Amino acid sequence: MIPASLRTLLNETRGQRRAEWAGREVWLANEAWGELAISLQGAQVLHFRPDAHDGEGWLWVTPTPQALPGTIRGGIPLCWPWFADDRYADESVDHSGPFHGPARKADWRLDAVDEHEEGIELHLSPLERLHSQLIPRLVVQANGRRLHLELITEHVGETPVKISGALHSYLALRDAFACRLEGLAGARYLDKLAGFAECEQQGELGVRGGLDRIYHTNAELTLDDGTRRLRVARQGSDSAVVWHPGDTPPTDTSADAARHFLCVESANTRLDPVWLVPGAQHLLGTSLSMAND
Repeated sequence: MIPASLRTLLNETRGQRRAEWAGREVWLANEAWGELAISLQGAQVLHFRPDAHDGEGWLWVTPTPQALPGTIRGGIPLCWPWFADDRYADESVDHSGPFHGPARKADWRLDAVDEHEEGIELHLSPLERLHSQLIPRLVVQANGRRLHLELITEHVGETPVKISGALHSYLALRDAFACRLEGLAGARYLDKLAGFAECEQQGELGVRGGLDRIYHTNAELTLDDGTRRLRVARQGSDSAVVWHPGDTPPTDTSADAARHFLCVESANTRLDPVWLVPGAQHLLGTSLSMAND
């Protein structure tokens, strides 16, 4: 579910090209294996639709995106090198860096595009250094059956650094209040709407209103909205963040539009921060595929 203006650009695309959308440079692909759209502001995957499956795509984007220097709500924003306000790796004196870190507002370059018969692999890196000791890069793999992202952090400095982060996936739904997220039964979680109270999930998760939880699990999850079952697998992550604003959406979208997404995020949070030592790397990954494939 993407804005009509982005849908038009994809319909006009044959093969691959760069274009401007919402004041940003975007990279577009409309190939035999499916469709892919990436904003080079934030290296943000905006859209993925495998050709093997009907529908508008697996990711949701707000129909009213913010103008620059704001960010676009939807797709898969990158939260790096910290998640939310847990500014472990913030180098400012008073730890007043941006919510979710600087990566999502930074300009990124497309370093490589590797095409093959069944799909494509892209490599992206920021145009400027975002941290004195850490370097991120993003790998995106897409084909007719799967979307896979790897956010790789390399430590090139001299002292250990504690990081967190997330692949903040907005998954498209027919109706968020009628969906079910399977695989969390029995998992412990922190409820951010209740002052980070620790709770245990009873049964499978349904969305009944506002929801902001950090589950301590590395289990594979399945999102069922009655029309499709989307499998969410994660790598390098022991935190699954599940978020929906309920009937009080953020200012850049409407309550009606917000009913069509649920955030299910591969993350490292206060439950599983990562200590990187000099020379080490960390891979945070997420994979989306149809559960019946």
